[in-house]
Formats: sequence, structure tokens, C-alpha cells
Amino acid sequence: MKLDREPLTGNVIRGCAGGQVQVGNAQYSRPVIIAIDRIIADWSPPAPAALTLADLQPALDLDPEVILLGTGAHQGFAPVAVVAAVLRRGIGLETMTTAAACRTYNVLASESRRVVAALILP
Repeated sequence: MKLDREPLTGNVIRGCAGGQVQVGNAQYSRPVIIAIDRIIADWSPPAPAALTLADLQPALDLDPEVILLGTGAHQGFAPVAVVAAVLRRGIGLETMTTAAACRTYNVLASESRRVVAALILP
């Protein structure tokens, strides 16, 4: 039996370096939310420790299974109350560096998971 995965279509993160993320041919140097079928480029979150549920609402509105919160070059964390509120909705919230979130997004998207990357860029 031959198992071939179809190539990933939609928004694929091609690179993450120097405070920028490349999705397809577009470059983003400000915070951005990426789903396989949508990009929200006008996201303006505060520092991770100051995030509120309202700050994550654009990502939540995309109906993900999991949100990957990329917090820049260093891992930061959202307040426990925000994480708990997201989990109560049945959505995972994973916090990691932005580079790790980009790599993880591509892996989960290639598995046809409903993943959203909410990326804070320096």
C-alpha cells in the first residue's frame, strides 16, 4: 500500500526569521493570525502576559481545534484565566516561541487539523 499525502494547499508558512513571517509570497512583520484559509493581518495584541479573551477572539472566531500562540523570540504565557476560558470552549491553546509555532502550524495543517497560529512578532 502506498501512502502519499496530497500537497498542502492554502496558507503555508514558508519562513520565520528576523522578526518576519512569510506566508506564500507575502511577508508579515506585525502580529498576524494565520489559518489555512484566512489571514488576519491587522491583529494588535498586547504582550502575552496581558492578553485577554477579547484579544484572542479573532482566532477563536476561526473555529480552531487548537490555537498556537507564538510569543516572539522568547516563550511567554497568557494569563491562566484566559487559557482556562479557551479550554472551556473545547479549544487547545499552546504557547511557544513564534518560530516553533510556525513549524507546528505547518505540521498540524498538513494533517488537515483545524489549526490557527496567532503570532506575535517583535
